[in-house]
Amino acid sequence: MQADLQAHQRAHPDLLDCLWAYQNKHGYIRDEDVAECAAYRNLSKVELEGVISFYHFFHRKPAGRHIIYLNKSIVSEFSGFQRIKDAFERETGATFGGVDPSGLFGLFETACIGLSDQEPAALIDFHPFTNLTTLKVKHIIAELKQGASVEKICDEVADNIRYVPGDGRAFFLRDYFPGSAVAKLPGLTPEQVIELINRSKLSGRGGAFFPTGLKWGLCRQQESSPKYIVCNADEGEPGTFKDRVLMNTMPGLVLEGMITAGYAVGASVGIFYLRAEYAWMKDKLERAIEQFYRMNLLGLNALGIEGFNFDIRLQLGAGSYVIGEETAMLNSLEGKRGESRVKQFFPVERGYLNQPTVVNNVETLCAAARIMELGADYFLNLGLPESPGTKLISISGDCHLPGIYEIEWGMKLEELLNLCQAENPYFIQVSGPSGECVSMAEKDRVLSKDDLRCGGSLMVFSHHRDILQILINFADFFKEESCGVCTPCRAGNFIIRRKLEKVRLGLARQSDYDDIRQWGKIMELASRCGLGKMATNSLVKALSAFPEYFGQKIEGEEDRLNKEFNLERAIADYEKFKS
Repeated sequence: MQADLQAHQRAHPDLLDCLWAYQNKHGYIRDEDVAECAAYRNLSKVELEGVISFYHFFHRKPAGRHIIYLNKSIVSEFSGFQRIKDAFERETGATFGGVDPSGLFGLFETACIGLSDQEPAALIDFHPFTNLTTLKVKHIIAELKQGASVEKICDEVADNIRYVPGDGRAFFLRDYFPGSAVAKLPGLTPEQVIELINRSKLSGRGGAFFPTGLKWGLCRQQESSPKYIVCNADEGEPGTFKDRVLMNTMPGLVLEGMITAGYAVGASVGIFYLRAEYAWMKDKLERAIEQFYRMNLLGLNALGIEGFNFDIRLQLGAGSYVIGEETAMLNSLEGKRGESRVKQFFPVERGYLNQPTVVNNVETLCAAARIMELGADYFLNLGLPESPGTKLISISGDCHLPGIYEIEWGMKLEELLNLCQAENPYFIQVSGPSGECVSMAEKDRVLSKDDLRCGGSLMVFSHHRDILQILINFADFFKEESCGVCTPCRAGNFIIRRKLEKVRLGLARQSDYDDIRQWGKIMELASRCGLGKMATNSLVKALSAFPEYFGQKIEGEEDRLNKEFNLERAIADYEKFKS
């Protein structure tokens, strides 16, 4: 009890909302806002500054009346990122990382914003602008200068649903009728619900594939209360946008998954953690929550079940990839820096506010709701015996049909590449930068939990793309997104990036590749969370999958120290000042 009390005293569950309120009012968080907030919450200003500085989207100095975030992920980079970046600077008079002289526009780069199927893309005041061209940028900035409303000129984000299983075998992407999944709950006990999910063999759809029914059952066994359900809608893996489409097309299905989980484990509160990059969906999700209250699917005696009181609130994040890790998300929900916790307890034992907590991602909760609606047998008849069901895949890159594909487990990689009309595929990135890369020599591999696991992203790169450019983009991403709390990740990502720069300059030796592999092993074994453990997955795999490419980078003359030296560049500044 003393530990629980201390957890409540240290937590500030509405702190992110408070900081957003300050920023939305003034355009940034002022010194007086920090002082006021710290005094009210009995925090030191240093502690509060530590929280603010952790999140990418909080600003401590004026950032412009219109804040523009341009996505710099690798798909954007290959789709014209630099050209669009130059256009924004030209039209606004600002440079990236700063504000124009009038204070009207602030320009900032950011990591993937969940729009990889519509690149180049940007957020302006957290409203989406997709498929950008230099001419489109010119028109956007001109309209904003004339006082146009961002809400009225932003783009409607296309869902780009490209493929679902035929013969009526669609599981996720089928007609949805609000309340149809949870309608069966009044006739079942919580234990029966957990048994149903267990029988379906549903595993988590975020990449770890932990059995969902087992997680729910472990949480139900905990004697402590209250219990919590957290929906992880912080879809931050570059190249992934499947959860975006589920939330945009059928937000109620996610809520029904949360209600089902709440009933099964005996929870009373659900928290919907939405990444800030999806703030443009916030109103839609809150309207869906309000509708569920009106339908008596939430609140006191929800669904007419005596004693089942379940509420859902939405929490907006503030920009941080590592928060996708469940314990980091729990810290963020408590108003702390979103750093991963030491794995002393599982969240189902001590999670949010030190209470039993289930954390599931959007696709997992939607799958649980569909299983309630359609039955475990329907799910088991899809896919493979040991990998039943379907999987949503976000496909982007060098293909003619980027978008969402609902596939049955068991599909070969080559078939999926044909479906999206991949353009001369060469380097295929599975499950985002933290996943693995494969070459076309592995085209017959099967998408399943036992072979080619895919958490939800497939990025296709053709022969004319530079593998090193891809890997450097990934390394920059991990270096910037590391929370820095553990040395293997903090130092390892920095060293890996320096090694790749050495390769780029043509100065690498075989020993550098050996060092990369060694650092990858150190980071995998010693990092606190998945970011550090998986940051070098693709790089290490690429060294083996593309030996000729990397071999060419270290072949040549023995004296490599001067290979990239250019006399004209070296004396350019001298010549300029001399003249």
